[in-house]
Formats: sequence, structure tokens, C-alpha cells
Amino acid sequence: MFYTTDTNRHGLAHDPFKAIVAPRPIGWIGSKGRDGSLNLSPYSFFNAVSDRPKLVMFSSAGRKDSVRNVEETGVFTANLVSRHIVEKMNHSSIAVPYGINEFELAGLTAKPGELVDAPYVAEAFAVLECRVTEILQPKGLDGEASENIMVIGQVVGIHIDETIIRDGRLDMALARPVARMGIWIIARAATSSR
Repeated sequence: MFYTTDTNRHGLAHDPFKAIVAPRPIGWIGSKGRDGSLNLSPYSFFNAVSDRPKLVMFSSAGRKDSVRNVEETGVFTANLVSRHIVEKMNHSSIAVPYGINEFELAGLTAKPGELVDAPYVAEAFAVLECRVTEILQPKGLDGEASENIMVIGQVVGIHIDETIIRDGRLDMALARPVARMGIWIIARAATSSR
């Protein structure tokens, strides 16, 4: 099979592009608006992009509440989605009006960041506290801006639940991270490296 992306004639029930770039970790972004409202939203376009400095990015299809909040405040948290809280993550993805607290809707505990004025998920095994370095709309070959808005943040603080540390290392078999695989979200059943 071969198809060109300008025609997108692949003949499949779903566009395979997002399935090819997989697995993609879920960026569960915690933010706070200038008005003090809390927001928690999962993004499947999320990843680490640099180690020095430590940079992560998430990309939003359109200007959603998370983007609005980080534009206003310049900070956010990225919370690790693990199998034990995947249902709550799914519940936090529902579309609600601005100002509705997804932490409360999902039955999660919002804790204030240590270094940034943004909430994080207390039940998450790991959390990255981030300060925004760039917000941009990537461009295509034609020079036209994508409908997506990319937020890049520098990680300034990291929370780790010690229950997922074994033999001096983060054990992802214990953390059981969730990733996006095409159109399905799955819990990766990683096996221990021991």
C-alpha cells in the first residue's frame, strides 16, 4: 500500500498516520487559569523533546482550555497516566465549559505545584512541573499554519512516587504507563527488566 497525504486515499476505516507513530504517551496536562479555575486534560500528541534542557511538548487541536491557561500563566504540569487511574483520565477528557474543574469531575485530588502555579494529580506516580518556553502553530510545506497549537515547556521540578522505584531505578512495570496506539488507548503491560 502507498498513498499520498495530500489525497489521503488509503481506503482504511481510520487514517493510519497516528497509528504509525506509536505508542504515544498521554500528556495529562494540569493548568490553572488567571481566574483561578483548574483544568485537567489528556493529550495524545505529547512527548519529551530534549534532555538538556529538559523539555516536553503537548499539541492541542485548536485553542482549548489548557492552551488558554498556559498562555495566561506560562506554566503547566504533565502527569503520568498509569493503569490504576486510566478510567479517571478518560473521564477528564469530556468536553465541558471553561471553568469546570475536571479534577473534581474525575474524582481526583488537585495539588498545587511546588515551583509552578499549576495543579497536578496527587494520584499520579510521576509529575513534571513545567514553565512554558514556546507556544507556536507548526507550519506545513505550503507555509500555512496547522490547526494545532504546540506548547513547549521546560521541566523545572519532578515528583516521583517512591513505590515505583526499585533497585535505584524507576520501574515502569510498576508504573504501568498508558499510551495511545492508533485509535485505541492501551495500558502497556511492561515486564520488569530484572
